[in-house]
Amino acid sequence: MSDSRRAYEEEFGSLPTNSQERKKIPIYTGVMKYFPDAITEIARVSYIGSKQHHPDQGVFWDRDKSKDDLDALTRHLMEAGKIDSDGIRHSAKVAWRALANLQKELETFGN
Repeated sequence: MSDSRRAYEEEFGSLPTNSQERKKIPIYTGVMKYFPDAITEIARVSYIGSKQHHPDQGVFWDRDKSKDDLDALTRHLMEAGKIDSDGIRHSAKVAWRALANLQKELETFGN
């Protein structure tokens, strides 16, 4: 866990501890149920990317290989609607990069 993530969780926690506040973050009903196919494709992007850079290891986010999220997002956005050479939709890579960028922002600046 990065130092910025650790500091973020120390200040805000990963989810609110108050049950009423947690109910305002419907991860399953407000994300997973809305976008099951898209979430599956984003998971596929994670798997393919991890195996591309570390074929002999489990799936993990190697942040040293992922420092240009907004540039990569834009390159993939320019190819939206097409399939990349590895068989993955460029739009799925756009979504992955958007999530990566958001995660880093939240870790750095909090919410």
